[in-house]
Parts: sequence; C-alpha cells; structure tokens
Amino acid sequence: MGIRGLLAEVASTYDRTAGSGQEVEGQRVLRGVIRRTDLLLPSGFKAKGHGGQTTPAATPWIGIFEDQGMQDPKRGLYLAYIFSADLKNVALTLQQGITWLEDSLGKGRAREEHLRHHARRLRRALDRKEALGWVDEPDLRDGATRPKAYEAASVIAKSYDIAALPSEIKLLEDLDRGIQFLRTAERFDRVWWASGEGDVLQVAYAVKEHVSQLEVSPRDLDPLADFQPKESGDYTAQIKARQQVKQRSHEDLINDFGLHVANQGFAPVTKRQHPKDLVLRRMDVVEAGRREWLVEAKIVRNRNSTVAVREAIGQLYEYRHFLYQGKPAPFLVGLFSEDIGVYASYLETHGIASVWRSGQGWEGSPQAREWGLTTE
Repeated sequence: MGIRGLLAEVASTYDRTAGSGQEVEGQRVLRGVIRRTDLLLPSGFKAKGHGGQTTPAATPWIGIFEDQGMQDPKRGLYLAYIFSADLKNVALTLQQGITWLEDSLGKGRAREEHLRHHARRLRRALDRKEALGWVDEPDLRDGATRPKAYEAASVIAKSYDIAALPSEIKLLEDLDRGIQFLRTAERFDRVWWASGEGDVLQVAYAVKEHVSQLEVSPRDLDPLADFQPKESGDYTAQIKARQQVKQRSHEDLINDFGLHVANQGFAPVTKRQHPKDLVLRRMDVVEAGRREWLVEAKIVRNRNSTVAVREAIGQLYEYRHFLYQGKPAPFLVGLFSEDIGVYASYLETHGIASVWRSGQGWEGSPQAREWGLTTE
C-alpha cells in the first residue's frame, strides 16, 4: 500500500467523534502503523501513528522516527505527517516537541510564541532554495491548543490535498528531503543548546494579544483567585539537553510575598502573566485603565546583589516597553530574597521600588513603604 495508501486510509477512516478505543477503525489503523512493512521508509526509520489516548486527537498524525535518533515527540525534533482537523489535507512537517514546555509556559500563547521564535532560528540553518513548494507552517484548521501548538512548532512543512495525493515516488522524495532538513536542523539545534543560549526560554512579544487588565468589582474579586505560583518543592529542569535539579526558592519568594500583599489590599496575579513574575492590583481601585504594579523577583546569591539588581532592571524595563504599549505604564518593583543594601536607593533613582525578605517580614525602599508593600 505504501505511504500514499496509508495517508488515504487514515483520512477515510478516522473519526474523532467515534472515540479512542481499539475497536474504532481509524484508531486501529493508526495503532497498526508501527507494524507496517509496506511503507518503504528510508533505512533506519520507522513510523508510528497517533490518534489520541483517552481523548481522540483533533488532528491525528504519523511520526517518522530514526531508530537511533530522537524517539520522544514530547521534546526535540522529528518528522510527522499531521492531518488537518477536517481530514482534507495532510502535511509532512519538521516538528519541535511541545509537551516539555507545558510546565514552564503552559499550553497557550506563551508556548506558541516560544515555538515560533525557535522555528525561525532553525529555518536560518536550512537551504530554502531546496525547499520549493514547502511552507513554514501547515494549516490544521482547529482552534484547540494542541493543533495550534503543532502549527507554531513547525520549522518547515509540505502540504498535500488528500483528494489529489502525489505519487508514491514523489512522497518518498519529499520524505527524503524532510530527513535532510531534520538532520541539518538537529546539528544547528545541538550547537545552539551547547552555546548556553538554550538555558533561557525565549519569548517573542505579541503586544496586541497580551492579557488585558481585570475590570471587575472588588466585591466580586477573590484577591488570590489568579495567584497560582508554582509548587515549592524540588523540580527537574531540562537545560542543555541534560537534567539538573534546582531549588524553587524563586517560586517560594513569589508565593510568600503574594500572600503578604494580599493582606495589604492588593490582588496578586500570576495566572496567564508569563513572562512576568507577578502583577499586583489594588483591590479598592476599579476604574478602567488603572495602573498595576509589575514585580520582578530575584534571588540574591552568595550575598552579591549586583547581578540580581542588574537583571531586575533589565527585565522590568523590557516588559514595560513590550507588554504595556497602549496601556498605562506600570509601577515597577524589584523583589529580592535579601537586603540589597545601597542598591535600594540606586533602584529608586531609576523609578524602581525594592522589597526584600527580612526575617519573617518584608522591608523595602521608601517608595515601597509608601505603597504599602512592606511589613507594617
């Protein structure tokens, strides 16, 4: 039957409304892909179908993996035939893994921005002259978070009309081209991670689509409704393709300070605020266009506050510039794990108040005290 027959069979049998059980014909076809011997894949490659587990996938897909290469589509680079939600098209696409980003970026806009940012970086490594007929992203025609993430994660794609699939030879030629793109992108990706730039998740600012300010009555607002800091236990972070265990002291700092200011008349907000650490809004001010407090949290390491202060200044100015265009400029606050000494007055000359942990309470600069951010 070959690849052409398989793609046509999936499109004609898959039904997302029929469930994900093994008795469902479309699911049976996809699960049987891994055992197929008629696909004539390049040596060292195998295929695996995906139609969802407990919930049927909106856009079923068939991954093409190298036996000795990346086997886990949750992260890394791989090739996949992804069907549009209406099953009228299928795209061979060079994909980035998306699942590993959920803990740090969630499943929405922030993850999509990061994926598109890195996809643009990877495309620079490809010879686009060799990619005639290929596009950046497939059109999967579904608004759910996973199909949208697949679109954003695409480095390069070749789309086909199911009703007019090319010949088997043409499909195999395109697959061979896709494998060349994959290997080139993998080499570039390894160099980029090794450079150290991969330590920080990239954010491409989409100002017009940034989360708007709350416009609700304080009588209806639980001050902690949108305060959801990450858990404070140890966690495993993927950095430079290896695992490191870090202490969540940063999240502890945000959590403790958020609970403190909630008793000071502020609503602390972390939900849907990435890349911002924390936003504060006064509970007793409800008029449209009110200003909010933008808080950047930093851990002071080895009693050297210089690096923490420099990073706080840079990020506060950056976020104010990109994330508040057309909106009232926020008040700026640097939140630190310990006393920053002479840097408190230095920050105030730059329009930034500072707060730091002090024993069981919170101390801060004159402006922070005036705003009511410190312990009484």
